Amino acid sequence: MWLILAFLSAAMLGCYDSFKKDALKGNAVIPVLFLNTLFSSLIFLPFIVLSGTTDVLQGTIFQTASGGWEMHKYIVLKALIVLSSWILGYFGMKHLPLTIVGPINATRPVMVLVGALLVFGERLNVWQWIGVMLAVASFFMLSRSSKKEGIDFKHDHWIYMIVGAAALGAVSGLYDKYLMAPVESGGVGLDRMMVQSWYNIYQCGMMGLMLWLLWWPKHQDTTPFHWSWSIVGVSVFLSTADFMYFYSLSLPEAMISIVSMVRRGSVIVSFMFGAMFFHEKNLKAKAFDLALVLLGMLFLYVGSK
Repeated sequence: MWLILAFLSAAMLGCYDSFKKDALKGNAVIPVLFLNTLFSSLIFLPFIVLSGTTDVLQGTIFQTASGGWEMHKYIVLKALIVLSSWILGYFGMKHLPLTIVGPINATRPVMVLVGALLVFGERLNVWQWIGVMLAVASFFMLSRSSKKEGIDFKHDHWIYMIVGAAALGAVSGLYDKYLMAPVESGGVGLDRMMVQSWYNIYQCGMMGLMLWLLWWPKHQDTTPFHWSWSIVGVSVFLSTADFMYFYSLSLPEAMISIVSMVRRGSVIVSFMFGAMFFHEKNLKAKAFDLALVLLGMLFLYVGSK
């Protein structure tokens, strides 16, 4: 069950990236991101209210636990990590082809493994090391093929933003493992619905401040904002993908390393969108780079079993 949820989450993430690319086309990043966090918060707010005031959701997968600052301080930190990743990712996504962003994001499981190596003292086996090396090789080849589109990985700050977003996403994945793990296993033991519901609300508040303090005073001199229904699609697909992700992690037999790798399969969906709907270039070379990433993920999967 947890593996099926991980695959469904990957499909939703691919749609999320594609709608995000469309929503950012010629659009102001900060208000788009604010609206995404707002709509995501509105999706989960009824679950918080109903769980806190009635017994309607009791015993269902939508029941949302409540707690004090001792629990919420961990969720605030989760919101800061994810929002930092999103800010970098949104700006990078706006200025780069989806067929470049996707394969870079697909290297997150490698970053998670390296993080587990450094933070949790885990040791990689031969299969996992091969997966890491394939991911590094694919990144190098992607940088070479991207030069045909005038994108220099060494000097393009949008590339640095996407890499930074991927690294923070990996940090978030490791932090999720800590948040969801039972107390007796060294984790915090937080309720998955509580984490997903409240971190969206905290992000919305943070983005509201950014919108008011940073964007609005200078909005007439920067890229204008225009409404797009893709903004709603971003929130719906992301909320659905994250719900399946957290639900998968909450199941006792779930393996975070496998879930993380399967989720990065979303790059296949976003790559197809980039080719068919955004008519991006240099697809043959990028497809080979993507195949290397997926092969690396396969080695990571085998090594993690």
